[in-house]
Amino acid sequence: MSTVILDQVSLAYPGGTLGLADIDLNIGDGEFIALVGPSGSGKTTLLRTVAGFATPTLGEVRIDDTIVASSTHSVEPERRGLGMVFQQHAVWPHWNVGRNVEYPLRRAGVPRAERLQRVTETLALVGLSGYEKRNPATLSGGQRQRVAIARAIVARPRVLLLDEALSALDEPLRDRLRLELRQLTRELGLTVIHVTHDRNEALALADRLVVLEGGRIQQQGTPAEVLRAPATTFVANFIADATLIEGTVSPKGFTADDHPLTLASAALEMLGISSPPAASNAAAELAVLPEHVRITADPAGDAVVVSSLFGRDGDDLVVDWRGLRLRSRAHGVRCERGTHVRVDIERAFVALIGEGADSAAAARSSSQTKHALTPEPQGVVI
Repeated sequence: MSTVILDQVSLAYPGGTLGLADIDLNIGDGEFIALVGPSGSGKTTLLRTVAGFATPTLGEVRIDDTIVASSTHSVEPERRGLGMVFQQHAVWPHWNVGRNVEYPLRRAGVPRAERLQRVTETLALVGLSGYEKRNPATLSGGQRQRVAIARAIVARPRVLLLDEALSALDEPLRDRLRLELRQLTRELGLTVIHVTHDRNEALALADRLVVLEGGRIQQQGTPAEVLRAPATTFVANFIADATLIEGTVSPKGFTADDHPLTLASAALEMLGISSPPAASNAAAELAVLPEHVRITADPAGDAVVVSSLFGRDGDDLVVDWRGLRLRSRAHGVRCERGTHVRVDIERAFVALIGEGADSAAAARSSSQTKHALTPEPQGVVI
């Protein structure tokens, strides 16, 4: 097991484009971290920086007590003691399963008898006992990905890196392998960094989520913490499918722009500040989670269901409420498309925007941007 620490890591590409900005991340022994965010958010760049395929412009990357990357120093990927599994399993077709798994041990000069023993033990761990002589072409996609995982862990890596490792698989195989992967990493006590675009996968697997946008960490915490208390409206929208609504906020509550929606202050949870501002018309953005939207069938209701997806515990609905599209995911609610309904919002998150935003947060952001945009040019690679 190993720790991974990124200390004030920034990465700028030629031309000034930022890949990462002021990343502070401390990953503990045996912790399973999921990096999530939209395309271009920096999650793969962060993984590549830990792996050694990209070098930070500023800051340091440490594995245990060893600095493996800084603006002036970079340890080669093969010397960092990492195991890696990619979206495409990259199992060599001209070698049998045993030879594929054995490859890292052969490169490391491990004696033949020990190689064979460790290959046998590792294949047993991933549920492929007796497959040593099998041709990869005779395996299913899930079995080939198991071979890739076995190859990644046979050398007993310090850290396991997963880059969309399960996304090429079909359900329910993907779901089964997800469960097996989590059990395996727990049994081995592996420290894992997992990049995925699948939010449900991240929530199911991770001890801690790290949500990125624009090369910056927007929030990190347990899945329950991020769902229950998003740090920003962006996090609420990306992780929990929140509807974002612009309006104004005051001590009395929130009023939407160009819509009759209002919410009393008791139903609001402020993001970034402890209470609504004294100003009566501070610009704000509301984030409404589907779980907090209550739908009641009502022929006289002023909203109509425009999409209804069947779920095990209730339908996943989209309603048009006087031009505002809202998602609802309430247990036990079944409504067909075209049903007129009444909408009640029980709770919502709200953040100030524009000139009314928290000045302290704005100052921190300005300082971080200045720090990240003034790197030394000699540190830029890849």
